[in-house]
Amino acid sequence: MSPRHIAPARILTKMVRFGIFLATLLLSVAPASFSQQPRGFVPAPVPSQIYAAKRVFISNAGGESFENIIEQTVFDGGPDRPYNQFYAAMNDWGRYELVTSPADADLVLEVSWALTDVDLRLPVLGQLRVTVIDPKTHITLWNLTQYVRGAVLLSNRDKNFDQAITTITNRLKILATAPSADAATSQK
Repeated sequence: MSPRHIAPARILTKMVRFGIFLATLLLSVAPASFSQQPRGFVPAPVPSQIYAAKRVFISNAGGESFENIIEQTVFDGGPDRPYNQFYAAMNDWGRYELVTSPADADLVLEVSWALTDVDLRLPVLGQLRVTVIDPKTHITLWNLTQYVRGAVLLSNRDKNFDQAITTITNRLKILATAPSADAATSQK
């Protein structure tokens, strides 16, 4: 190739790369615009037991061990950490009276943990789940799942776990808020 043809070839290569970058950017933004709620969208109702409940039993459904994986501790706090930490968060919130028997409860909040992989550096290390159950019918009313990010350092994995507990607790707080009278009339 002559020197005159090299410059246009480089420009063309840069243009193609920019076009690929732009197309990738647009494709990554497009799903967000399509996922917006259409006009007139009315969300499905939250089961009334969730916001009407006064007493809650928190169940420890367990999950995979927090002990060592490949001779590394996954999280501090042992295998009951999800239950203990979620229980403490619910107690601090004070919205529900925490009872010690499901027979005395209006709702059961079942806490579980699942490790998704043994590579502690993966973007997602595991998932924390709270299942909301009606103790009278044993029907699952709602599931809240929050993924826990992996990290190389144990202290960062612990922070990521704390953040997952906070997020799932905040989601439950939003869910447990009774619909306002204005929202109920606007949906009719």
